[in-house]
Amino acid sequence: MSTGHGADSAPAPNRHDDARTTPLPRTRRTSKGGTFSSLRIRNYRLFATGQVVSNTGTWMQRIAQDWLVLGLTGSSTAVGITTALQFLPMLLLGLYGGVIADRCPKRPLLLITQSAMAVTGLALGVLTLTGHVQVWHVYLTALALGLVTVVDNPARQAFVVEMVGPSDLRNAVSLNSANFQSARLVGPAVAGVLITAMGSGWAFLLNGLSFAAPIAALLLMRTGELHKVDRAPRAKGQLREGLSHVAGRPELIWPIVLVGFIGTFGFNFPIWLTAYVNDVFHAGAGTYGLLNTLMAGGSLTGALLAARRGTSRMRMLVGAAAAFGALEIAAALAPSFWVFALLLVPIGMCGLTINVTANSGLQMASDPALRGRVMSLFMMVFMGGAPLGAPLIGWVTDAYGPRVGFLAGGAVSALAAVAIGFALARSGGLRLKIDLRRGRRHVTFVPRQRTAAPRPDEVTAVA
Repeated sequence: MSTGHGADSAPAPNRHDDARTTPLPRTRRTSKGGTFSSLRIRNYRLFATGQVVSNTGTWMQRIAQDWLVLGLTGSSTAVGITTALQFLPMLLLGLYGGVIADRCPKRPLLLITQSAMAVTGLALGVLTLTGHVQVWHVYLTALALGLVTVVDNPARQAFVVEMVGPSDLRNAVSLNSANFQSARLVGPAVAGVLITAMGSGWAFLLNGLSFAAPIAALLLMRTGELHKVDRAPRAKGQLREGLSHVAGRPELIWPIVLVGFIGTFGFNFPIWLTAYVNDVFHAGAGTYGLLNTLMAGGSLTGALLAARRGTSRMRMLVGAAAAFGALEIAAALAPSFWVFALLLVPIGMCGLTINVTANSGLQMASDPALRGRVMSLFMMVFMGGAPLGAPLIGWVTDAYGPRVGFLAGGAVSALAAVAIGFALARSGGLRLKIDLRRGRRHVTFVPRQRTAAPRPDEVTAVA
């Protein structure tokens, strides 16, 4: 293990007063190595290469899974139930996954979780190719995948800083997102062709096989080049410790709350897009793959732009969330297929900006010994909100149509962004200023004016 870990392992100060005076905290500036600076690190290059292969398989399975469930049941609610089962473990057990990630060495832990994920893909592939698949099989494999994800997600998030160190953390987080979105460009397109030509089973099978790449990458890493991070010892009250750490700091709690609302109500794209393709546009799996690819293109652009930025500002997070909600409302009201499809590009950009800004900001603001628990809470509300939101949004979509379902999700996201933006401003001693004069910033937050103490001669005059 490398010994150069001072900035990474030093506990972050719990500055309540600073949070009140500075509501828009930023991460420390990253190294000036350009958009792809993290890739100069061998261990991270291996990790990124393995992940792009695995992520492509994951996106193939997501598309095939949604389309298979819709074909077996004809119900958007069933698609929502599948999504809910996949993310329900994160909602119920997410913090325990964070505790495990803080206690255990990340690399061996990821070898176990990645192998388990491979088994779920291979099992669903065999069931589908042999013609024995039923909807409860899909539900069961989705639940099993969700249970593994409880540990895999916080471990993978926290492992990034061990590979690249704190100075390149933000860049690596952005490139991870770019990696995921690059796979999202390829995966849906390949899945659409496979489903149309050969059926869903091959997409599941290839996803299971794709996990060989990240497993090989983890085995090939040079452990001596990893940055040392102190692991949390086994002790009582570690869940409560993580929650208290987050609850007492506005720069941690409010971004997590905002991401929770957006993850629960604004990211139900499997439900909306399958319903739009099936009920509004009367098309097939190829069109579904195209819509996902367009959204992925926007997300990839957002990830690369995020990689170039040196800091993470909360105003960027709130602004992206408000734009995300407004764009979803506009897409819900889109009059034609191509207007709807093209709006998915900026929706993808804003959604990715929300994810990267919140992720990197939380990692840099949290105590390294508690990072796994903080990130598990982040993933719990972002992904674990789906079991609450997906069935509800699925029911609204079935009962009132895809447009109403999409509009409802966008409206909740936009309102949450506005409310939390004001909460952050208030905690930082700011007020909203509207200035409609030419050449001025029309809407901005400025420090509240403090009431000046009266001068002695004024006091005498009043007396």
